[in-house]
Amino acid sequence: MSAEAQPEVIIRPVRDVDAEALGRVHAQCWHETYDHLISKAALERVSPRRMAELWTHWAAQGDDFTMRAALVDGEIVGFVGSGPARDKDAPAFRELYFIYLLDQWHSTGLGQKLFDAAVEKDEPLYLWVAEDNPRAHRFYARNGFILDGASHTEPFLGETLTEVRFVR
Repeated sequence: MSAEAQPEVIIRPVRDVDAEALGRVHAQCWHETYDHLISKAALERVSPRRMAELWTHWAAQGDDFTMRAALVDGEIVGFVGSGPARDKDAPAFRELYFIYLLDQWHSTGLGQKLFDAAVEKDEPLYLWVAEDNPRAHRFYARNGFILDGASHTEPFLGETLTEVRFVR
């Protein structure tokens, strides 16, 4: 009788050489996350190559920024980023910019590992998330975040997306 092999999971800092893989995963995550919020035509404009170009800049922003990648058996399957607050009326000094994980890795604990690698335990911070993303809302509530009543509508891929703000 043999035990089923467990995949090797690593959370590590993003590296310059990750840009292509991060671009591919980022594009796929946007398709999986926003397919019910944004038109198919808009999502088709999201290219792994363009996302990789963005990652070449995000990967090396400085010590105030935390960018981590989740790897399973050596392949990037998700990522997280946090850093200084970007909003003038920010309710905290730090912001969780994004956390994305390929659908097949949802509910495995990997999203929590990414989150924990990007923020300090009980660190005050805030984030913006799509108003119609109940899965993300539940995740952030489990991590001590509450809605603070702020919302805005942002241009997103040539359309608009309403986001709500969570704080802790």
